[in-house]
Amino acid sequence: MKKRIWLGLLALVAVVILGSRSDAFNSFFSQRPAAEIVEPALVETLAPPSKLQAQESMLQVSAANLLGHIQKLNFQRYTTAERSLTRTYITEELKKFGWQAQLQQFAEGVNILAERNGTDKSAGTILVAAHYDTVFNSPGADDNATGVAVVLEVARLLGSQRTSRTLQLAFFDKEEAGLLGSKAFVSQAQRLKNLSGVIVMDMVGYACYTAGCQQYPPGLPVTPPSDKGDFLAVVGDIEHLPLLNAFPDSNSANLPAVLKVPIPLKGLLTPDTLRSDHAPFWYQGVGAVLVTDTANLRTPHYHKSSDRPNTIDRTFFTGAAQVIVNTATALLNKTDSLVTQPS
Repeated sequence: MKKRIWLGLLALVAVVILGSRSDAFNSFFSQRPAAEIVEPALVETLAPPSKLQAQESMLQVSAANLLGHIQKLNFQRYTTAERSLTRTYITEELKKFGWQAQLQQFAEGVNILAERNGTDKSAGTILVAAHYDTVFNSPGADDNATGVAVVLEVARLLGSQRTSRTLQLAFFDKEEAGLLGSKAFVSQAQRLKNLSGVIVMDMVGYACYTAGCQQYPPGLPVTPPSDKGDFLAVVGDIEHLPLLNAFPDSNSANLPAVLKVPIPLKGLLTPDTLRSDHAPFWYQGVGAVLVTDTANLRTPHYHKSSDRPNTIDRTFFTGAAQVIVNTATALLNKTDSLVTQPS
C-alpha cells in the first residue's frame, strides 16, 4: 500500500511539473491527408565526419550507408506487395551484416526480428526498433525510412561487438494502421521476459534552421534548446528515467542537441504521446523511449507525397544516428537497472 501511495504522489508531482511540458509533443503523430506519389530523388553525398565527431564514438556511423538505405526505400510501403519488397531489402541487408532475420507473422502483417547475444545472460536485452510501413501515397523518407536506416546501421556497427547485454532488432509492420506490429510483438510474453529497455526511432531526419520553424504549444514551461528545429526529442516514461537519461544532455557542435521529455502516468493525460511503437511497451511496464524529430511540429512533409530523400537534412540525420548509436552502445555495456528507483 505504501508503495502504491508513493507512486501516486510521484505521478501527481510529475503531472504538475511535467504535464504541460508533455503537451509540447501532443501532435507528433496527428494524421494529414496523403497526396500523390513522387518520382525518386537523387541523394547528395555528405562530407566525411570531422575528427572531433569521430572521437566521440569508436563506432562511427556512415552517412553513405544511411542515405543509401533511404534512397533504396524511396517508394510507397503501404500495400502487401510493397511491404513484402521492403522486408526482402531489410532481411538481405541484415544478412550482409551477419544477422539471421526471423519473421513474426500476425493477422495484419509481418515483423522482422533479429538478435545477437550478450556476454552476460543476466544483464537483460536492449531492443532497437523502427516501423517500415508508410501511409498511402507517401514514399516516407523521413517517416520512417530514416528509422529503418538507423536500425540497419546499428546492425552493421554492433553486430560483431561484444557487449554485456543482448541486442535485439525489430522492424515493425503496420505502425501506421494503429501500432499493430508492436502490439503483436508485446502480445507474446516471452519476448518481454528479459527486456531491459527499448529505443524506438520514428522520423529522425528532418531539420529546419529558420527562427520559429519549430512549433510549440503555448505555455511550454521549459526553455527549448533552440528556436529552430535542429534538435532530437527523446520521449520516455517517468518510471524508467535511467533509460531516458542515458541520452546525452548536450553534444558537441557536430551532433544535434537532445531534448528529453519525461511523461507521467504512461501518457494517460497526454494520449497523443502514445502514437508510435514505444507505447505498447509502456502498457506492459517495459521501459521504452521514442526518438523523433517531432514530426508535423517541424516538417511540412508529414504523411505527404513530398516526404522524399531530397528533403532529408543529411548532416542532422547523420548526427541523429550517431547519438542513437552512442546511446545504444552505452546501454549495451551497462548492467545497472533502467527502472526509476524511489528516492
